[in-house]
Amino acid sequence: MRTYVFILTMAATGVLGMADMRADSATAVITISATVRRNCLISTTPVAYGAYDPVGSNATAPLDATGTVVLTCTRGTTASIGLDGGTNSQGPVRRMGSSGGADAAIGGPPSRSYLTYELYKDNSRTNVWSDNGDGMMTVPAAPSKNPRSFTVYGRVAGAQDVPVGSYADSVVATVNF
Repeated sequence: MRTYVFILTMAATGVLGMADMRADSATAVITISATVRRNCLISTTPVAYGAYDPVGSNATAPLDATGTVVLTCTRGTTASIGLDGGTNSQGPVRRMGSSGGADAAIGGPPSRSYLTYELYKDNSRTNVWSDNGDGMMTVPAAPSKNPRSFTVYGRVAGAQDVPVGSYADSVVATVNF
C-alpha cells in the first residue's frame, strides 16, 4: 500500500508541477497597419442629341442634350474632371463627323461632313468644359465612397447647313486626383 500512496503522491506532485510550468507566459505586440490611398473611378453616359433638323426646328434654334460623368472616389479625395476636344475637333471647335458618305446622297463624291457642338459645365451653357485650366470641373472632396454624377450639358448650334447622315464624336473624360 505504501508503494501505491507513494506513486499517487508523485503523480499528483507531477501534475501540479506541470500546472505551475504552464502558468508562465510571454507576450509580444503585433503592429497592424494599412494605407488607404486616394483613388477615383470614372464612367460616363452618352450625350445623345437625337435628330437635328437644319430646315425646321434647328434652322435657328440649337439642339440641347445632356449626359453624365460619374465619379466614385475614396472619401476625402478632391478631384478635377476634364473633357478633351474629341476626335474630330478643329482647334477649339468640337465637331461630330459624318460616317463618310453624306455628300454622296446628293450626287457628289463621298466626303466627310461635320456638325459642330459644344459641352458645358452649367445648365445655362455658358462655361465650356475642357481638359485644361478653368475649363476643367473642380470637384469637392468626396463625402463618401458612393458614386457622384456630374451633368454634361451639350448643345449643337442651330442654323448649320449639313448633309443628311449620321454624325458622331468620341470625347475622353479624365479625372485627376
